[in-house]
Amino acid sequence: MDLALDILDEYVLDAVWAKVVPASAFAHTVNASSSIHKAPLNATTAYIPVAAVGSVSSTWSHLVSYLPHPPLTAQDLAEPTLSTLSSTSAWPRDYMLRQALSLGAITMVGIFVLYFSFAYFAYTFIFNHEMMKHPRFLKNQVRKEIMCSMKAFPTMTLLTLPWFVAEVRGHSFLYENVSDYGWTYLVFSVMFYLLFTDYGIYWIHRWEHHPICYKWLHKPHHKWIIPSPWASHAFHPLDGYLQSIPYHLFIFLFPLHKTLYLVLFVLINFWTILIHDSDMITDHPLEKIINGPAHHTLHHLYFTVNYGQYFTFADRYYDSYRQPAKELDPMLEIKAIEEAKRKAALGKKE
Repeated sequence: MDLALDILDEYVLDAVWAKVVPASAFAHTVNASSSIHKAPLNATTAYIPVAAVGSVSSTWSHLVSYLPHPPLTAQDLAEPTLSTLSSTSAWPRDYMLRQALSLGAITMVGIFVLYFSFAYFAYTFIFNHEMMKHPRFLKNQVRKEIMCSMKAFPTMTLLTLPWFVAEVRGHSFLYENVSDYGWTYLVFSVMFYLLFTDYGIYWIHRWEHHPICYKWLHKPHHKWIIPSPWASHAFHPLDGYLQSIPYHLFIFLFPLHKTLYLVLFVLINFWTILIHDSDMITDHPLEKIINGPAHHTLHHLYFTVNYGQYFTFADRYYDSYRQPAKELDPMLEIKAIEEAKRKAALGKKE
């Protein structure tokens, strides 16, 4: 999010915050003329809101003047003009409240865009719509999956916000220049990140199946026994947040390139959507290594197998692995039902 915030500050948010919290709302006026002077500065300096100085005066400016803001420096108000004050925000880029609100908005917009674009793509072009004929595919399930996801996003965002704020305020090990750690570490960090997060999610996910918390925490996601791609983010919000912790924790323990982190974040969301397409393609070369859609389909069908996110290592080591097989394909049940209906129809004709 560090990189995303920098880009959006430059091209969008600086202008937005200048309109929402303009520096002019906090300027000190000495007389009714357009001259603006700085009051004595100290750690508790307060600035009298502009009451009536041409275009600066407005109800909004008056309301904004009561918002918290960092002390304005001598440089901020050195011989200002109304135009420069109006085009500058009283909340600089490094002001924590501005960062938190900006990150909250970016996260909400970003997750909606990722979810609706990737899930739509997977649902339209990858998901086998015949799966919707399965007897355990709920009535109006797609709509319910989408509504569950939309309800979860705001709370998940709020819970995640402290991680993002700490990240952009420089408390993580994100770095900008590849030369800081070299290309070898850059390549290594990709696999290290995936292994670290996979192992962490394995134990969080497995713990969520414990009877003490399964019913209220994780069962809402297992409502979708035959999931569609829209079920990928249809969690209880605390469930979704807990399973995201390893992604955030990694960068506070180990170095990771900023751009790489953003790319991995997007790809991980796509992978999460992809493994919820109820696909049971089997017998591929990486089947015993990669925890793909077939493995996760079995997890939704049998509940206590294949907890991993990308790999099968933890499942195989801790005896929770179930090998995908053609005879476990839920499509077989659909075909059996349709065949029974066909025979019943033929019997009636005879």
